[in-house]
This record gives sequence, structure tokens and C-alpha cells, in this order.
Amino acid sequence: METTKGTALTESIRESILKNLSQQTGHVGFYFKNLITGEELGYQEREAFLAASVIKLPVFMAISKWNAEGTASMDEILTVRQEDKMPICGALTLFTGEPAADIRTLCRLMISLSDNTAANLLIRRFGIPAYEAEFHRMGLAGTKLNRLLFDAQGAARGINNYIVPAEIGALLEQVYRRTFVDETVSEAINDTLLLQQINHKMGGILGGNVQIAHKTGEDDDLSNDVGIVYAKQPFIACFAGHDTSVPDFEDLIRHTTAQLYEICNQ
Repeated sequence: METTKGTALTESIRESILKNLSQQTGHVGFYFKNLITGEELGYQEREAFLAASVIKLPVFMAISKWNAEGTASMDEILTVRQEDKMPICGALTLFTGEPAADIRTLCRLMISLSDNTAANLLIRRFGIPAYEAEFHRMGLAGTKLNRLLFDAQGAARGINNYIVPAEIGALLEQVYRRTFVDETVSEAINDTLLLQQINHKMGGILGGNVQIAHKTGEDDDLSNDVGIVYAKQPFIACFAGHDTSVPDFEDLIRHTTAQLYEICNQ
């Protein structure tokens, strides 16, 4: 499904973005919303896509919510056992011995460095059923956490994690408007997303002078990037693609984000 609303993007620009998306190989989706005017643009934005590391965003938000509600604590210490260590991305797999860290630190590593070891520790700590129930309460229908990262057996059985661009966009809008749980929780989530170190996609052309509160995901033939771009008129952009040409799709992500920034920064 394709949707458009508003007038800030000219018809030719909307058509150009949608055409470029439609010409990508594989399964790609996109969601845009100008957070000042409410204008939206989407391409297959309500379909489910393989999540890769973007699933770490709703995991982080669920933990943040539980911490605020008192059913979890960001101060709880977890130990990283040797058998817990997952392949890079991340830092924890590089530590010698069995380091310990609080949940707050693990969340920051999971988001800023996309640490897979931290993510699996946090998923195991609370359990997939708890996340499933919380995702439902957060309004997520097609965004699903079904297995740990690097679960080869689960993946071989077709068990995967999924995101829906429009659903992730709705979560990000709550963060921007400081309505996810409350202002304090939303601001802490936004600040952590601003620590993102993997910036070659949405930030690839814009560079470090533009703040982007975002989370990326990548795997074989898969690339995602979702976040809030802080132009003069801040906007949400959510890109998802799998079974696609990663170099081509990431080039589209860079150029589309830069084009939208130019328009929203006037």
C-alpha cells in the first residue's frame, strides 16, 4: 500500500521517492512523517520486514517502560558468561573473562553499538513471552520478537523477528512528543538513540552535524535504518529492506534522507 498526505513534498518529489523504492530489488518498505506538519509518505509501510537489529529498539523501549513501572530495574547487574558472547556487532564479545554490567549499560551498548551479546542477555533476562505481551500493549501488531539473535536453528525453521515501518514510526513519534510512558522516559530513549555509532545510512550524506536519533539493522541481503531526523521540521524516516541489494538500497537510504532533510530544513 502507498499513502501520501499533505502538501510540503511536491507531487514530483513524492512520485520520485516512490518510484525509486519500487525499483529496488527484493522486499523494501518506507515510512516518513513530518512531525510538525503531520505530512506522511509511505511505501509498503504496513508490511512486515525482517528486523535484524532494529528489533533492539522496541526491546529497549519495553525495558525502559518496565523500569518506570517498577517491574524491572536499570540498575540490575547481569554477568556476561563466555557462552553468552555473540559475534560482533558490539563490544562485550571482545572483553576477556566474564564482565558484569547493569541493564542501563547493556541497553546503551545494544543501541549505540548494536551489541548482540547485550541484546540476547536482555531478551533472556525477561523472556520472549514478556516482550510479546509488552509489544502488544505498546500497540505493535506486526512487529514481533520471536527468537534470540544468531539463533541459527530458529532461523533454519523460519522463525524470525519482524518490524513494520509504520509501527516503528509510531513508537518514534511517541519518543519525539515525549509521550512514551512520560517525558523522562521518552527523553532518555531519545538521548540513547542519539548515541548511535553506525551512521553510514541515514547519516551518510548529512554527516555528524545533523542529529539523528536512530537504530540500524543489517544482515546478508538486508539493511534497515529507522529514526528521528532533527531538521528544522523534525521528521521520522523508517527504511526496511530484505532480499535486496544492500549497496543499492543503502545508497537510496542516504540520498532519500538527505533530500527529505533539505525539504524539512527550509
